[in-house]
Amino acid sequence: MAAWKPEHRASDFDPEVLLIFDQYVHGDIDRRTFLQRAGKFAVGSMTAAAMLGALTPKFALAQKVAATDPRITVQYVEFASPLGYGRARGYLVKPAKITGKLPPVLVVHENRGLNPHIEDIARRVALDNFIAFAPDALFPLGGYPGDEEKARDLFAKLEQPKTQEDLIAAAALVKGLPESNGKLGVVGFCYGGSIANILATRLPELKAAVPFYGGAPSLDAVAAIKAELLLNYAGVDERILAAWPAYEEALKKAGVTYTAYVYAGVQHGFNNDTTPRYDEAAAKLAWERTIAFFNRTLRG
Repeated sequence: MAAWKPEHRASDFDPEVLLIFDQYVHGDIDRRTFLQRAGKFAVGSMTAAAMLGALTPKFALAQKVAATDPRITVQYVEFASPLGYGRARGYLVKPAKITGKLPPVLVVHENRGLNPHIEDIARRVALDNFIAFAPDALFPLGGYPGDEEKARDLFAKLEQPKTQEDLIAAAALVKGLPESNGKLGVVGFCYGGSIANILATRLPELKAAVPFYGGAPSLDAVAAIKAELLLNYAGVDERILAAWPAYEEALKKAGVTYTAYVYAGVQHGFNNDTTPRYDEAAAKLAWERTIAFFNRTLRG
């Protein structure tokens, strides 16, 4: 069966609408403000509400790997996080048939918690013969609520220093599993991309980090990075790209091994195949590069 593709593409929307949506997704404006601003670009049946509906993720339709796929095993795991919120939870996915030790990969979500899309990403990682663990930063507030807007509202209530400690505890959990070879990698998207950058500054044992359109870490912490980095950026993402030149300069100064790609003409979130901002060609290439990078840095 052919893979599902969003009914609309980014090119179907005025660029200003996509900028307004980006502000909405990242909590800079609320739903009412989005509808007011996007209403200026309404044409025919494509009202502001219709645009928001079209841009909203379609998780079930976009799923690539079912949780019941016999090639993998899945489970939710709670774990201690004494420096964070105390208790945390994540989604652990392993290949069904494991021979030898496998690389552990932390999969970090966007700013909506562990939604079905990120669970699907974790399952895809496991199918490439890694142990994937996707923590839910929203667990202390009840977990992902099943609604993207509610999830964004909840996310704003998190105490980020505690949340980062929860994610560090998650990294320690997956790295220390009996099936793990101890060579830890992390991949993250948007907020998770920022976390991938931050973890690179905080975890000297981290071997490889792949931020997708993630914000730069504190530049005075870059010298602590020991991991190799593969950075994936969207070409149409002024907010994130503005920080890249200074970040790259700091990486060079610190002697960090890195490779960065800017995918021309694509939007922030281009890897998320549940929304019209998805770009199939860029996402496919970036994912192939990601898996090849992890195979090179985390195995052997």
